[in-house]
Amino acid sequence: MTVKAEEIRGKSPDEMKADLIGLRKESFNLRFQVANGQLENTARIREVRRGIARIKTIMRAKEMESAS
Repeated sequence: MTVKAEEIRGKSPDEMKADLIGLRKESFNLRFQVANGQLENTARIREVRRGIARIKTIMRAKEMESAS
């Protein structure tokens, strides 16, 4: 489940924050799985990191739009 930019742009700021919190929790859990040697899908770490970056980028762009 990748996070698409088009889907993010259609969400409200509260929904984006909720998604961001969810991805950060997932990232935390994935790091623990790596430490314990239980992680099977290593590519998921990359997807989650990029999803977090994508949400933060769009949130910042919307913030800059409203400021100007």
